[in-house]
Amino acid sequence: MKKAKIYKPSKTAMQSGFKKFDKWILEFITEDPGRNPLMGWESSSDTYSELKLEFKSKDLAIEYATKNGLNFEVVESKKRKIIKKSYSDNFI
Repeated sequence: MKKAKIYKPSKTAMQSGFKKFDKWILEFITEDPGRNPLMGWESSSDTYSELKLEFKSKDLAIEYATKNGLNFEVVESKKRKIIKKSYSDNFI
């Protein structure tokens, strides 16, 4: 049985907005990657590790995983803690 991880991607440090982060990603987990004897790189014969499926909601991703008999884990994103500050707080 294939293992998968369902998560909502977080923004990188180079991005300021949240426009493109309303999708959920289903990513397959490779159990035992091996080493390529020629180049020494990490490789695998499992081509599912190259797939990242995008869904509009978490429910659609879970529905897809259960329909296809996947073992999945949902990783919830952490909520951002916003502390409102005033400019004058710098001088107190």
